[in-house]
Amino acid sequence: MSGVCAVLLAAGQGSRYRAVAGAGADKLLARCCGRSGRERAVLEHALLALRTNLARVLLVTRPGNGGVIALGEAHGCEVLTLDSAGMGESIAAAVARTADCAGWLIALGDMPFILPSTVGRVLRALEEHPLVVPTWQGRYGHPVGFGRIHGAALMALDGDRGAKRLLREGPVLDLAVEDRGVLWDVDTPAALGFAKALPG
Repeated sequence: MSGVCAVLLAAGQGSRYRAVAGAGADKLLARCCGRSGRERAVLEHALLALRTNLARVLLVTRPGNGGVIALGEAHGCEVLTLDSAGMGESIAAAVARTADCAGWLIALGDMPFILPSTVGRVLRALEEHPLVVPTWQGRYGHPVGFGRIHGAALMALDGDRGAKRLLREGPVLDLAVEDRGVLWDVDTPAALGFAKALPG
């Protein structure tokens, strides 16, 4: 879908990951083997899946998060820094920054195992449906596609409440995919081993 912007949320504290890996660890910069078999930073895998499909990616992160900012800029992303109170505030600020777009894909920086082809499927579905959620075995995942009609509601989000209210209000296209990566976020170091967790 032409004119869609990806919003990649990377402004969280990563406290659960740090509780295991150590206070100085940043899960977004941790290395893992992606679906392509290449080892990269968690955030880089997430960026590449989006950049394969979209010309415009806005990365939202905290001020002073130099490693994340540098990685985003290296891949041609726009970067928005803010001291975010949570996902809702981050989404609202990002959509306001890109209000000229035809729609948005909301993605998470700690989800490195989503196939680029899945991102493409969500984009294509967004051409016909204003709200698209990829599902794996009936469970909602990411990235979530929002048409322009939802722009005002996204900009009205605040705090740590994301866009789940919009999903409840619908109507939503549940897009079934054979991609477990749409559910797999890296909350702990053990979650970096996605490939090892897949059935043989």
